[in-house]
Amino acid sequence: MAEETGYASLTVDQLGIELERRGLPKSGKKDELITRLLDDDAAQAGNEPKASAAEAVDAEVAAEVEAAAAEDTAAVEEPDAEPEPEPEPAEEEADEDAAAQDKPKRRRRRGAAETSTRTPNAERPASEQTRPAPRDAAGAVAVRAQAKYVRSAPRKARLVMDHIRGKGVADARAILKHTPRAAATDIARLLESAVANAENNFELDPDELKIGRAFVDEGPTIKRFRPRAQGRATPIHKRTSHMTITLTTTESDGK
Repeated sequence: MAEETGYASLTVDQLGIELERRGLPKSGKKDELITRLLDDDAAQAGNEPKASAAEAVDAEVAAEVEAAAAEDTAAVEEPDAEPEPEPEPAEEEADEDAAAQDKPKRRRRRGAAETSTRTPNAERPASEQTRPAPRDAAGAVAVRAQAKYVRSAPRKARLVMDHIRGKGVADARAILKHTPRAAATDIARLLESAVANAENNFELDPDELKIGRAFVDEGPTIKRFRPRAQGRATPIHKRTSHMTITLTTTESDGK
């Protein structure tokens, strides 16, 4: 019976396709698939077309191949869509762009009042005017910067601070750069902070400033213990410092 219907000459995949087309389960061995198809043919009692199962499977595969080829041909022959022309900008927008390009950009420079491109203090609104620099009892400018809880011993930091006291800003930078002590790095950062305060907050020229006061106070001491021989413990004191630098003008009147 299987030889008459042509099921025996089909492969397992072809039998599975035929079963799937009929809505039947396609799992199992080849003999089970053939038996399932024969039972379905007997149940339909001749309602199926007279074409053999092999011819039906071949026709279905051929239809799928032709459909795929038609899609590929349509994709190749379809012309590319032409890009839509961009709308021309309005005349008002073009004028605004031209005016923006012609207008020079203001760059904020970091420097003294003589070289700064910012608006002079007298021409600014009252809310934006730079406040006058603080002064000491003698009337000289005194711009201060302080660094607290620096992890350096006060005794070691004072050795470096004594070198730059009374020096100009440029000389102090050079001294700190070539000082072979760890505290010199922290003091150099503190000096740059003081210079930035004088330059940005009060519009003072760093070349006209010198270090008026420079001192180091002792901060809190961090206490630790180190284990030693025979169950003993040795205390460790990690000292901290509060560093202060005050910049003043080279002249006593601060002008």
